[in-house]
Parts: sequence; C-alpha cells; structure tokens
Amino acid sequence: MLDKSKNFKQGHNNQVTINHHITNSRIRLIGVSGSQLGIYSSQEALKIAQEEGLDLVMISDRSDPPVCRIIDYGKYKFTQEKKAKEARKKQHHASLKEVKMRYKIEQHDYKVRINQALRFLEAGDKVKATITFKGREIQHTDLAIELLHKMAKDLNVLADIQQAPSRDGKHIIMILSPKKHKSK
Repeated sequence: MLDKSKNFKQGHNNQVTINHHITNSRIRLIGVSGSQLGIYSSQEALKIAQEEGLDLVMISDRSDPPVCRIIDYGKYKFTQEKKAKEARKKQHHASLKEVKMRYKIEQHDYKVRINQALRFLEAGDKVKATITFKGREIQHTDLAIELLHKMAKDLNVLADIQQAPSRDGKHIIMILSPKKHKSK
C-alpha cells in the first residue's frame, strides 16, 4: 500500500490523490472488479481499501461526489506510464526537409527532386523547395516561379502549398505540407 506523499504525477498536469490525502466528506467508490460499491465517507472507503491491501485512488474529482477506486496504485501508475510512452511513440513530429535545384534543371534531375519530395511528404514531413540563383540569373525569377508551380502541380496528390513561391535574397522558396487524410 502506497501513501508516502499527497500527489503523484500522472501525465502533464494531472495530479492523482491517494489514500488518506483524499479529504472529501463523501465519495463514490468503485471496487477492485470495477463495480460501483456506492457512496461512502473517505475514511470508510480508505478502511475498505486497506482491508484488501490496496490503495484508494481518486479517479475523477470533477464529478459530484468525486469518484475513487480501490486499486494497486503501483500497478496503476505503471500502466498509465506505459500508455503515455506508447502514445509518444506513435506521434510523428513533422520536420522541414529541403529540396534544392536551379531554374535551368534537366528533366531527369527534376524527376529525382520530385521523387525526393514525394518520399519526404509520404513520411509526413514538410518540403521546402528552393531555387538558387547565381550572378545575373536573378533576372529569370519568372522561370523559377513557373518551375515551382509545376512542382506543386506534380505533387498536388500528396501536398498542399503552405507558402507560395516567394523571393528571399538569391533564392525563391516554396513550402509544401502533406495533405491531411480524411478518415473514413
């Protein structure tokens, strides 16, 4: 039985109150098997939990009366941490991947860049398409913007334009983000 301190972390901001730190006058008690036992005073509920060699854990303090459950707190805490860890594993943090090219790109090289962008988008990452100019090439920004629009059109099955082509010094940049798939 665990009753060393009042609150235990259960995630980001959730606090779990256990055993003699539950000070509410009335609580709704749920037994070990998950069945509702009724409304008890916190002292009576704690006594029932101690007789079973388990802990009294407040599950919900928002309801009236608050809901408490008789469980093994150590096991409960372990399963909550395991669920949180699994949830973190399944999250994908989108990063920004860059595909660089020149406005005078050959067809084969263009296809290679499209395949790179497809691979990034399928992995859930955003793609920053950058066209770089050297010297007097900066006069041909219209050709570069046309190339970026062609790229967006070729990738429109998987990507949405997050940032339209814009000039940034000696570069023209366009950012594509993966389309949100609608669940059926």
